[in-house]
Amino acid sequence: MNPFLKFLVRSGVTIPIGALTWFSSLLILEQSFIASVIYGVLAGTGTYFISDGVMQHQFLKKHGLTRKEFKFINKHLKEAKTKIHRLNKAVFAIRHFPSIKQRIDLMRVTKKVYRLTQQEPKRFYRADKFYYSHLDSVMEIAEKYALLSSQPKKNHELQSTLRQTRAALEQLTKTIEQDLHEILTDDIDDLHFELEVVKHTSQKNKDDELIDESRRLK
Repeated sequence: MNPFLKFLVRSGVTIPIGALTWFSSLLILEQSFIASVIYGVLAGTGTYFISDGVMQHQFLKKHGLTRKEFKFINKHLKEAKTKIHRLNKAVFAIRHFPSIKQRIDLMRVTKKVYRLTQQEPKRFYRADKFYYSHLDSVMEIAEKYALLSSQPKKNHELQSTLRQTRAALEQLTKTIEQDLHEILTDDIDDLHFELEVVKHTSQKNKDDELIDESRRLK
């Protein structure tokens, strides 16, 4: 679940319970104002953490993950978020206009892999090469390229190195596109299955219509 939406849901449960506890303590149980506030805060805080635990349990159950697995994946996602931020900064610091579309594509596909894994953590296992290797490689190369391309004077050797680096970034973009395809493999297979079912059902309906039509003609 989106962190902001998750916060809104927890707050939507916590605030009413905290307020109700304060109101009940003050008017029904006739506690002092300060004591009622303390009870309300304690009730609200307890509700906040309980609702957080319930929501996390439902999330893990939905995606078939243990707490240990989720903690492991979440650790890599946090690291990846930092790396993607660095990559984004480096990519758009590169001074080479002809390759801007390729760099935009690189960021688009990289962020797509991250978002899909964030939404469905179990996809991490299909994108392990992205998180363990490809993201690190493309980030480091992009940062070095940005540094070299910012130099005011470029000799022949530096120009050659920049060309090779652009080619490497282009190849890594294709590699990450393959990572994205790997993540979506199950979805693609499911879609093909659904299309086959629709095709089969449509053909069956046509056959039934032909049979009914031939019977009417008889």
